[in-house]
This record gives sequence, structure tokens and C-alpha cells, in this order.
Amino acid sequence: MTILSSSLSRIKPSPTLAVTQKARELRDKGVDIISLGAGEPDFDTPENVKNAAIEAINKGETKYTAVDGTPKLKEAIIKKFKRENGLDFIKDQINVGAGGKQVIYNAILATINPGDEVLIPAPYWVSYPDIVLLAGGVPKVVVCNDKDEFKITPEKIKDNLTNKTKWVILNSPSNPTGSCYDKDEIDSIANVLKDYPKVMIMSDDIYEHVVYDNFKFYTIAQNKNVTDRTLTVNGVSKSYSMTGWRIGYAGGPAELIKAMAKIQSQSTTNPSSISQAAAVEALSGDQSFIKVRSDAFKERRNFIVTELNKIKGIECLNPQGAFYVFPSCKNCLGKVHSHFGNIKTDTDFVTMLLESTGVAVVQGSAFGLEGFFRISYATSMKNLEKAVKRISEFCSKLS
Repeated sequence: MTILSSSLSRIKPSPTLAVTQKARELRDKGVDIISLGAGEPDFDTPENVKNAAIEAINKGETKYTAVDGTPKLKEAIIKKFKRENGLDFIKDQINVGAGGKQVIYNAILATINPGDEVLIPAPYWVSYPDIVLLAGGVPKVVVCNDKDEFKITPEKIKDNLTNKTKWVILNSPSNPTGSCYDKDEIDSIANVLKDYPKVMIMSDDIYEHVVYDNFKFYTIAQNKNVTDRTLTVNGVSKSYSMTGWRIGYAGGPAELIKAMAKIQSQSTTNPSSISQAAAVEALSGDQSFIKVRSDAFKERRNFIVTELNKIKGIECLNPQGAFYVFPSCKNCLGKVHSHFGNIKTDTDFVTMLLESTGVAVVQGSAFGLEGFFRISYATSMKNLEKAVKRISEFCSKLS
């Protein structure tokens, strides 16, 4: 007899968290590990944000708040959307959750009926399909190739829409590839979706401020043809180095936002009151550090892309955003490592890389695309220099 729900059989643990845990276990055993698996900025939370949290504690702002966000935080989010994206929302159209993941989960759970399809471009953030499966839906994965910079085309969207499609998910800048959709690409997608009025659009913009090479960020809700059925998801985790504070938010149709709050009222209730006070300062306070940190990420990106492309068997595109690269290891598959044996899959590649060199990365198949691996360069240049040297040595032993 089992006491567990059958729904658990439909999902798997997060592969990125699994790699992080494996690296942690090896480190605890004394192995020199360079972890390039976690999607977490290595910068500290800004001082003004930390001070806002301390002030909130000292003022006794430690009680329950409104389920889906304090009025102050919702107002800060509304101003952010207007200031940076030209989007107009009222408080009934804003949801705050315990991280962007909860916001996405609430939205999917609030809308999916058994058999409903969610169109997900691959490579994808690892949680999208499993969230859909938990809600009883069907993740419809559409593979995007490196020739298109891993971006879905309007034609592929149109070809995969059915009368069961409930959502299309877009993520720009992308985890795991760092690819970014420009205004023309977004508008071309919106031009297809405007003819499918029952299809909702989820735009995951969590890496909005981590962009390079003068890229101008544009989100699909800015296209008036689809504004009224787009949920724009964001948060403070990546741009403000606040991953552990667990604050995500979204703006979208009032009916959907109300339903999301209803679900949240029966799960976590409100996000941390202290974290919400910190998020108000993050969104409203000094923003100058964002460019400084993005410039640091750009330097790391330039280094890692250049060095990876020098390694025999590895090919790597130069992304315009986030802090990931998604190099191909296809030319390494089918080869034999002098000490660890045959490399048949990208999982074999990353497993042997970790065990033989102590470099932790994540296999591309975890993101829906075999033959690649993800590197997070949200770490020091010293670590990156050591890592690429070890990867190069590993690949030199393949024959």
C-alpha cells in the first residue's frame, strides 16, 4: 500500500537543484568543486534593501499581510511596470507571491483543466512542464534549435496551437540559454496570437535587467493586441540578488489575479512581510547598481564564450541576456573518456565532468534539449578561469 499521490509520478525533482546538491555532497567530502549549476547571482543584496528589511522588523511589521501583497508593494510594482515597461495596472491586477515560481504555479493551477495544453518552447526552465503536469495539464514542448538562437518562431507557435491550448509561455531573457527576443520578434509572435483570443500568454521576465550589448528589453504585454490576456511575471530574485527573500510578482487580468490570490489563500497565505518591505525598497530605491552588476556579468559572458569555443568538441553561442550559456557537447557524444568510459548522452558528459574535474554543470536534456549543457557564470572570474581549464582538460582526454 502506498500513501503517496499518483500525481507525484508525473513529475521529477528539479535537475538544477539535484546538481547543486550533488556538488554540495562532494564538497563536504573534501572535493574541490566549482559549481556552475545554480541560477543565483553571487552578488549580495544591496545595502539599502537590507536596511529596509531591518527597519521593517524594528517597526514591528512582522504580522500577516494581505494574501497577495501589501498595498505599498503593489503600488511599487505598478510604478515599476509603468516606468520601465509602459504598462498600466491597478492593484486588483497585481499578484505578489513567495517567489516567481509560486506566482507561475498559482496561475497554472487557477486556469488548467484536465487535458488543457500549455505550449512551452524548449530549451525551457525546468519547472514549467512539471507545474503543468501537477495541475493536470499537458505540456506541449516545441523544440527550438541553435540556428534560431533557441527562440521559438511565429510559424512554430501557429503550427502547434490547438483547440486545447490554454497558455503559451515565453521567457526572455531565457533560462537556460540567455537568448532574448527583440521587439520585432515579440510583435511577430503577438501577431499570430491575436487571432487566437482564447489562448493566454505568460511572459516570464525575471531576467529583464540582465541584458548586454545595448539590447532593449520588450515584453509582449506592450503589444496592445494581446495585453488583456497576458500575465507578466517578474520578481526581485535575479536583478536585485534576492533569491532567498522569495518575492515574485505579476500583472495581468483582474479575474485571473483574483483566482491566483484565492489559491494562495489556501496554501502559503501572504509572502514574508519583511521580504515585501525589502522589495518595496528594491523596486523604488536606487537602481544604479543594476548596470554595474550587468557589466560584470557581461565581462564574464565574454570570457566564458570565448574560452569555451576554443575547446575541441564544444560550441557556444553568445547570448544577449541572463547569466547562462548553453554550449553544445554533441561533438563529444559517442566518444570515450580515457578513465570514465563511453559518453553516450549529455547526462554522461556532465556526470563524468563533475566526477573527474569537480566542475558542476547541468545537462541540456534537463531543459528539454539533448546534446547541450548549461553553465551559470554567476560566479567569480577566478572560478570561471579554473572551470574552463578543467573542461578543456576533460575534453582533451576524449577519443
